[in-house]
Amino acid sequence: MKPVLPLLLLAGLAACTVGPDYKAPDIGVTSRFAESGGASIGDVALDRWWEGFGDANLNALASRGLAQNLDVATAVERINQSQAALRATGASALVTGNVSADTTRAKGQSGAIATESSGSASAALVIDLFGGEARSRQEAMAELEASQLDVGTARLAFLSSLVGDYIDARYFQEAAAITRNLIDARQQTLELVERQRAAGLSTDLDVLQARALLEQTRATLPRFEQGYYSSIYAIATLLAEPAQPLLDGLQRGGAQPRPPRSSEAGVPADILRNRPDVRAAERGYASAVAAIGVAEASLYPALDLSGVVTVANPSSWGFGPSLVLPVLNQPLLRANRDQAVSLARQAELAWRSSVFAAVESVQAQQGATQRDRREVAAQQAATETYRQARDLSRETYEAGTTTFLDLLDAERSAGNSALALAASIQGLANDWTALQVATGRGWAVGPPTN
Repeated sequence: MKPVLPLLLLAGLAACTVGPDYKAPDIGVTSRFAESGGASIGDVALDRWWEGFGDANLNALASRGLAQNLDVATAVERINQSQAALRATGASALVTGNVSADTTRAKGQSGAIATESSGSASAALVIDLFGGEARSRQEAMAELEASQLDVGTARLAFLSSLVGDYIDARYFQEAAAITRNLIDARQQTLELVERQRAAGLSTDLDVLQARALLEQTRATLPRFEQGYYSSIYAIATLLAEPAQPLLDGLQRGGAQPRPPRSSEAGVPADILRNRPDVRAAERGYASAVAAIGVAEASLYPALDLSGVVTVANPSSWGFGPSLVLPVLNQPLLRANRDQAVSLARQAELAWRSSVFAAVESVQAQQGATQRDRREVAAQQAATETYRQARDLSRETYEAGTTTFLDLLDAERSAGNSALALAASIQGLANDWTALQVATGRGWAVGPPTN
């Protein structure tokens, strides 16, 4: 038993775990965003922000998509992969064994037929002397947690695309409706000018200009119609559904989505808790740190305890430890360890980069949302003023006190202002949506349960 003693002493080192222990990184961020009041928004993982638009159709699409979107489903499946990888660590990775049996029937030189059977069982236990397997389990656990957070990132990406496409679809519908009204109004203007020419109160040039404006307006309609169809097709892809039922359901039209007045962004510290991509990057860093321990442990001796039992004629058994010393491949193993160290540093830098990128995104979208609100308010006032000017110009033109060019200019300005208002509302809704995603709202909202 004396030769075994050194091996037993090595086995006593099993509690030793090489490699650095993970410590959550720290990062200096400001106490408030550039254009924010500085109040924390708390945990917003379950905030159904898209319901703030008050649009039942949008809410229904979001619910279906959270259950059907293929990117979200793929991210969920990666959790299953990570869970399986985690189960392959720890005791499962330290113990191996198999059982085999065979039977042989043969005829000898004497002509006698004999049957021989044998069986064997073998088992091996790896002693985790330097904690390589413990580090491997830490690595797998961090990767599992990162994959769970990646589902939240996929959900936010889906919601951002879905809500954005829906906002665009309603904008194109509104723009097409405004254009059709303009076509009707300019058709009436053309008829008015033709009557005025018949009465000798206008010229052929006035008629040509009125007809040109009418045709120019008609030429813009297909672009808005195509934008609407393209948006619906994109929504169908996100939902993994055929497009025609969506076209039929939304063809009746609806108001452009307008966000609520609330647009709190919180404080930069909220990002560390609320952004799933930032949290996943931190878990990626934790995994990379654990991988250093895995690579470090490979530099040191490995101890196996193995045994074999053979049932045959004659039967036999054997048991004993095996010590493996990595000597000749030390340069390779050290290079692997150094690569793991560098990858961990890269992972930390990636996490820091994700934090600053998230802060930038929140600040940009909050500022854009605030300015969009002012733009919409001013554009609404301008649109109403241009509408009144157009109506007055039509009355005075019929009375003969205003030139046709004045009427033409008033109609063009009124139409352009109405379309600009629709575009401003679209921009506000999209920027508000981007702000909700940037702050991490709603990433933990799953599909509805029946």
